[in-house]
Amino acid sequence: MIKFHPNEQMLKAFSAGELPLSLSIAMSAHIELCGECAAKTAKIEAQLSNDTWQGEQIEEANFGDMLQAIMSQAPTQQIKTVHKPNNITHVGGNDYHLPTAFRQFKDLKWSGFGAVSRARVINDEQNVRASLLHIAAKGQIPEHHHKGYELTLLLDGSFQDEMGTYQKGDFIWIDGELNHSPYTDKGCLCYAVQNAPLHFVRGMSKVLNPLGNLIY
Repeated sequence: MIKFHPNEQMLKAFSAGELPLSLSIAMSAHIELCGECAAKTAKIEAQLSNDTWQGEQIEEANFGDMLQAIMSQAPTQQIKTVHKPNNITHVGGNDYHLPTAFRQFKDLKWSGFGAVSRARVINDEQNVRASLLHIAAKGQIPEHHHKGYELTLLLDGSFQDEMGTYQKGDFIWIDGELNHSPYTDKGCLCYAVQNAPLHFVRGMSKVLNPLGNLIY
C-alpha cells in the first residue's frame, strides 16, 4: 500500500503544467502507480478546465454534419497501428518495467559503485539532476543529509531509513534538515531528483564530500 504522496500544492502545479520536467516525470509516474492521486488529479484537472472555460461563449456546432463530411472523404493513406515495446530497463541482473513517463529515455547508461548503480536521466535542469537509482539486495547508502531537497519515487522493491519503510509507489520528499541512511533488504529501483549535492556525515564516506558536485 502506498503511504507517501505528493501534497495538494504539487498536484495542482502538475495539473497546471507548472512543474519542471524532472518533477513532472515523478508526478506522472506516481499518479500511474497510485489510484488515490490519480483520482485527485482528475478532479483538479476538471476544475481547472471548468475555470478556464467559465464565462466563455462556445459556438454550437452541428456534429452530425461534421461527421458526415469527414466520412464522405476518401482516405488518402492507410494508417498502421504501432505497438510500442514495453519500457524495460535491465540492471543488477533484473528487468524492471518502468512507468510510461520514462519511455522518452532510451539506451539508459548505468554506472555503479558497490551496491549502488545509477542511470542519469536529467542533468543540470536549473541545477536539478534526476536519475534512476538501483540499490542491490543488502545494499545501503551511507548516512547523509542534503544541501537542498531530494525527491525519491520508489519504482520497485522496498527500502527503509530512519523515518520508516517504503514500498513501490511511495513519493518521498526530504530536505536538508534530515540525516538518513537508506537500506534495502531485497533490492530496489528508485527515481531520484536532487537540486544540490548530498553530504556524508559518518565514516570513510566523508572523503567523497569534496566531490559532491560530481556525484549527486
